[in-house]
Amino acid sequence: MTQTEQDATKQFDLKYGSRLTKTGTTIVGVKYKTGVVLCADTRSTNGPIVADKNCRKIHYISEKIMCCGAGTSADTGRVTRMAFKELSLFKHKYLKQPYVTHAKRLIEDYLLRYGGHIVAALVLGGIDDTNGPMLISISPDGNSSDLDYATMGSGSFAATGVLELNYKKNMSVEEATELGKNAIKAGILNDLYSGSNVDVFIIDEKYTKDYKSYEVVAKKLNNMDITYPKDSIKITKEEVFKYIEEV
Repeated sequence: MTQTEQDATKQFDLKYGSRLTKTGTTIVGVKYKTGVVLCADTRSTNGPIVADKNCRKIHYISEKIMCCGAGTSADTGRVTRMAFKELSLFKHKYLKQPYVTHAKRLIEDYLLRYGGHIVAALVLGGIDDTNGPMLISISPDGNSSDLDYATMGSGSFAATGVLELNYKKNMSVEEATELGKNAIKAGILNDLYSGSNVDVFIIDEKYTKDYKSYEVVAKKLNNMDITYPKDSIKITKEEVFKYIEEV
């Protein structure tokens, strides 16, 4: 680590941590026979307050590479933008599509440099000509794992149960999409910091599809006026008090 990088790591002041806007989040990735499905909820929180009901958590990295982010909103955005810019330079310089492992290494090195102070937990998914469909879970300290399905965020405990119970090898895109949606739904219904809608992004060998608000889980209820009949409360006793005002 260079002196400049060491100085950069010292600029973090953890006393401002409570002021950060965090995504709360349930993010999920599911690998199927010919591609990857990435899913995320859309609630962003600032402590107990819902800061954004339609926060976009699936970030564009390259034509066939996308990344879901959980943690601090600014950190996930910064890391994914860095990867996008680096891979864009690679694509224009060498005139070829970047590999998923290239994006993985860039993000790993960047997070490792800051020793976990960048709060960005990521699920990276994509396809390249060499490795085919890939799904990678990357923790804030730079550690990564290649998986068939992955989930991160505050609602990941509920989502993990759904994934472990229903995942199977060589699923169809419809089955993988339904599984990812149900995992996010479980996170939303069991975690206060996850909510609103389910976003879905499909990366297939032949196409990519983006479904914003694929399903609305936490619908806003209409305010209803509650009225009670006048005779619904029975008066059993009536007593009148005289109050004497002292001068």
